[in-house]
Amino acid sequence: MSEQLDFQHRTAAELEAGLDHIKASPADGGALRMLIRRPEVNGREVLTVGTLNVEEGLIGDNWRARGSNRTEDGSAHPEMQLNIMNARAVEAVAGSEDRWPLAGDQLYLDLDLSDDNLPPGTRLRIGGAVIEITAEPHTGCKKFAKRFGVDALKFVNGKAHKALRLRGVNAKVIEGGEIKVGDQAWKIG
Repeated sequence: MSEQLDFQHRTAAELEAGLDHIKASPADGGALRMLIRRPEVNGREVLTVGTLNVEEGLIGDNWRARGSNRTEDGSAHPEMQLNIMNARAVEAVAGSEDRWPLAGDQLYLDLDLSDDNLPPGTRLRIGGAVIEITAEPHTGCKKFAKRFGVDALKFVNGKAHKALRLRGVNAKVIEGGEIKVGDQAWKIG
């Protein structure tokens, strides 16, 4: 997948102008708008159907092999199996859907991911699977800034919008099963 670095990054004013649209995301029952598997570092495969597994996360994703700098031994972090971003937030920073995979997340949900709506421990049923929102923070990094601009990084990570979790949330699989684009995410606990 090309990084399309010639993309005109959104300005802080343009990003802020889209905030009301992001805040209007459904509190429950929001659709899975995009599903991405990352078979290797910087690799992206856009899927219409995927399988979530308690041990592996999204089958075919490199979560386990990639590991984490947040674990003592560098192994995959169990609280970070899945990276989820609000579809409206990624649209605000990335523009067209062909650029969404560059954000690096696996699930793009049209759902309010705020602390108030989805505190850690909240479970969501998506298709045949159940996932749980974890407390591990999900923040933008240098790659995010390179792909979408410094203003986008400040927008998703800044104190002003921190509780909205615009960069997204981490989750783990509680009950494996098939998920597909268009499935709705329902809170179950």
